[in-house]
Amino acid sequence: MFSRTVEYALRAVIHLAHEAPKARTTAQIADATQVPKDYLSKILQGLAKKGLVETQRGVGGGVSLTRTPEEITILDVVNAVEPIARIATCPLNLPNHGANLCPLHRRMDAAMATVEEAFRRSTLAEVLADPSTSVPLCDGSGTMQTLKVRNG
Repeated sequence: MFSRTVEYALRAVIHLAHEAPKARTTAQIADATQVPKDYLSKILQGLAKKGLVETQRGVGGGVSLTRTPEEITILDVVNAVEPIARIATCPLNLPNHGANLCPLHRRMDAAMATVEEAFRRSTLAEVLADPSTSVPLCDGSGTMQTLKVRNG
């Protein structure tokens, strides 16, 4: 349902939220989130253009969030990378449908509206504070870890 780019952007900002307010280098973020560094660099540039992250060159520099994790929603990140596509008019361009969506497209749009609202209500801080048994990108001790992929 969501692209790899969206997934990678969410991993990156969750990592930055966990480390906030400290800045992290692209290499540090890539290592912690298992996102290819060059791909991550492009994603971070896009997030910077949308005002979600800022970059600082030089010693002590890196990438950091522009707002607190409590102020950034998952929807902010998704929309900065690939906005959720809502269905406003007939995707088939049928002239007699127009904005009067058929039952199928109306349901599809309603599903996207539900996802959009859930993401609008979820902040990065809430994701990190979720009382589940696993913390995003963490080994259970609260320490950010590199995700290991099993071979075979």
